[in-house]
Amino acid sequence: MRATGFEFRHRYFLIMAIYAIGFSCYWIDHRNAAQALLSLIGQDHNMFAIRWLIAFGALVIALGALLRTWAAAYLKSDIVHDTALHSDKLVADGPYRRLRNPLYAGVFLMNAGLGLLASRLGFCVIFFASLVFYGRLLLREEAQMLATQGASYARFLEAVPCLWPSLTPRLPAGGRTPEWGQAFLGEVTIWALAVATLMYAVTLRVWITYSIIALALAWGMIAQVRGRRKRARESGAGPV
Repeated sequence: MRATGFEFRHRYFLIMAIYAIGFSCYWIDHRNAAQALLSLIGQDHNMFAIRWLIAFGALVIALGALLRTWAAAYLKSDIVHDTALHSDKLVADGPYRRLRNPLYAGVFLMNAGLGLLASRLGFCVIFFASLVFYGRLLLREEAQMLATQGASYARFLEAVPCLWPSLTPRLPAGGRTPEWGQAFLGEVTIWALAVATLMYAVTLRVWITYSIIALALAWGMIAQVRGRRKRARESGAGPV
């Protein structure tokens, strides 16, 4: 089932709600996901092992941030975070030569790493709820692209895998020049989440981690509001 227009326009706030619910699951399940995973090998009370597993989670988040930044360098962050669905252009450069949806693949990597800070139940909520939500967004986007781009996008669908990257490019380069500065700024929230997770691995002080996460999410929400106001002014719709 495809996502509705409302879900697409407000996707940032809806995914934030998923994270809020996921981390709130500590009220129900008090067992940390990282400790639960280490309990499988009898190391759930080994603080050295816990630190290294959470640091690995930070690395996974950073890989997701890197993939999204690479994609945004070619697609541009204004389009990545726009509330409107853009289907007028097909990008076949950078990571898009190896997988169709690097932005969503980056989110799934981020969730796998960030979920280690949640409880067992919270990890499941964050990972699977976002998997369903982003899957529905993906179906909407690809249907719209197919409707507007026609045969060219159909060939793209056939040649390039959806979420699991090909080791070799499936398409020739389109010649687009990446813009790294705006891409990094657009994905600074996810980079901050990687830093926050790493800080928890180093200090095991949750207030430091949550402070960084709160600042990162506040930055993202402010950017969303500013972006909406800017697009409203450009379209002549007035303030929102």
